[in-house]
Amino acid sequence: MTSSPCIGIYTMKPRCSIIIGSSSSLIYGFSPPKLNPSAFHNLSKSQGNMSIDRGGFQFCVCDKAQPVGFTCVLNRRSFSVSGSNRGQSWGFTRNFRGDKGRSRGVLVISNVASDFRNHLSPVEANVGEKEFERIYLQGGLNLNVEPLVIERIETGGEVVKEDNSEVQVDESSVNIGDLGGLNLNEKKVERELSKIEKDAWKLLRDAVVTYCGSPVGTVAANDPADKQPLNYDQVFIRDFMPSALAFLLNGEGEIVKNFLLHTLQLQSWEKTVDCHCPGQGLMPASFKVRTAPLDGSDEAFEEVLDPDFGESAIGRVAPVDSGLWWIILLRAYGKITGDYGLQERVDFQTGVRLILNLCLSDGFDMFPTLLVTDGSCMIDRRMGIHGHPLEIQALFYAALRCSRETLIVNDATKNLVAAVNNRLSALSFHMREYYWADLHKINEIYRYNTEEYSTDAINKFNIYPDQIPSWLVDWIPDEGGYFIGNLQPAHMDFRFFTLGNLWAIISSLGTQKQNEGILNLIEAKWDDLVAQMPLKICYPALEYEEWRIITGCDPKNTPWSYHNGGSWPTLLWQFTLACIKMGRLELAQKAVALAEKRLAVDQWPEYYDTRNGRFIGKQSRLFQTWTIAGFLTSKVLLENPEKASLLCWEEDYELLQTCVCALSKTGRRKCSRFAARSQIHSQL
Repeated sequence: MTSSPCIGIYTMKPRCSIIIGSSSSLIYGFSPPKLNPSAFHNLSKSQGNMSIDRGGFQFCVCDKAQPVGFTCVLNRRSFSVSGSNRGQSWGFTRNFRGDKGRSRGVLVISNVASDFRNHLSPVEANVGEKEFERIYLQGGLNLNVEPLVIERIETGGEVVKEDNSEVQVDESSVNIGDLGGLNLNEKKVERELSKIEKDAWKLLRDAVVTYCGSPVGTVAANDPADKQPLNYDQVFIRDFMPSALAFLLNGEGEIVKNFLLHTLQLQSWEKTVDCHCPGQGLMPASFKVRTAPLDGSDEAFEEVLDPDFGESAIGRVAPVDSGLWWIILLRAYGKITGDYGLQERVDFQTGVRLILNLCLSDGFDMFPTLLVTDGSCMIDRRMGIHGHPLEIQALFYAALRCSRETLIVNDATKNLVAAVNNRLSALSFHMREYYWADLHKINEIYRYNTEEYSTDAINKFNIYPDQIPSWLVDWIPDEGGYFIGNLQPAHMDFRFFTLGNLWAIISSLGTQKQNEGILNLIEAKWDDLVAQMPLKICYPALEYEEWRIITGCDPKNTPWSYHNGGSWPTLLWQFTLACIKMGRLELAQKAVALAEKRLAVDQWPEYYDTRNGRFIGKQSRLFQTWTIAGFLTSKVLLENPEKASLLCWEEDYELLQTCVCALSKTGRRKCSRFAARSQIHSQL
């Protein structure tokens, strides 16, 4: 099998550069070529260092004895122009000048050759079926593979110190005005931070993970008293989202860019559980930077990125939401920094397409919603959300809308873009029509007839009215409503799941009236959903026999704890974003003020227990990074509410004109798009 080489040259201190990939893995659909032996031999002779491939981890041997200065070369395996010298891989660097003309240490990211698009073409599909391109290369063996190069620049005999002005800021103030590319001439706006905010920024920076000397993410929790961190010392894609937004909104884009680059690289890693490999586009749930001595040497060591695709997770569940969060973050990075070149790179375009192909692949489903197993999202333990949970559908919708903005439309992607538009249209109608619950809808379900066999059936999912829980009858307010947690044949999960409802607002999955109704319900049921600590992950908790059957007697998900009705402060930034979008700033301010009173005193817990969120969670990690970052992101958004528009979506009326039914030449299908359009216009 072929292996992916990486060349690292260090002369400052012992560390190494690593390309992450398996020796048998496929990089975007093809095996990477071997490094030309003679070129490798000559390079290693001239540099005195060597790149080694050991059983799936690529790393570099580094010599401690060398003097000053170092160059870190990371082989990114980007695609480049085809040529005759097959098998060779070359990197290149560019020197950047500082504001005063002096050289400074920077990250140099090589641009991928734009004409790679000419090597991509879709496989012809059957007429009348979806046409998703199969990514392959014409004349693949004649392609040069050009690496991404990350380099520290040195001049003369002295090391030029890296300019960390974008990463390090004065803890007494936060740069709110300069967003790294939106307007370089705009005057920076600084405000005095409270002590809590200063401490929070310090804790967030202390949680930063570095790889090859560069920041690549934040650990899930950084509690110095925790002797058994389990996987809380890893960088999770899901958990990094609020950290990324906090850094981006503060004008610090380097860590987010590095995170996107390295997680994209991990997408190509070989994933196997019990001899079975999941889809090619799967993103890892998390990764960890591991360091270990090199066998047989006391003078060098290896540093490797070790991803987890679910093979080590509780229940061995693949992280369905990781790829969705990654696409959302990629779009947010471009919106906030103005650096759209990253998402336009061929490797990023390919990564997005792989995720979409995985999500949009044909199956047995009759519905446009994604079918997933229990534990495949933030609620990563058995909680009865298998099927079509709201959280996945809301993130799926947001990721599809991001993809419409990030995908470059050409002959290779036009079929995929059309499929995205069709799915968005079908998904929005399905969710608005069948997942929405308010007093009127619940009364309608209460009067349902069952066992209807007809294309015109009202009770399409054969829901039995006795499924309406007794708590809901008195709980639902006269004004307001929400999207239920799950919908399957003969089953409706009426629990309120906060994350999914907030993202329905943020992404405009709901109509304007529905989005307003969600916030109206949260305000009306503040004592249940917020109480003493925002916000409940779901309501109500599973109790008694229901808890035993659905959770399997999970000791961590006892009633009103953890995922079973626990209060999670990290939901605060999403609540703030939704409130700002809907013009309900006062609700967000109230929730943030409530959290600010306790979080620092309680040492930033992961979650809170009890019905009112009064106790710190019994197994809650302290100094939880996404609790800290969620609070900081909320504060920045409240200070600059205009920035929320960069992270939200408004209603896209063009989607209502898109309908796959138009492709049918039979009269069997009854289009629902007219009903959707009339629903929208009636609510304006």
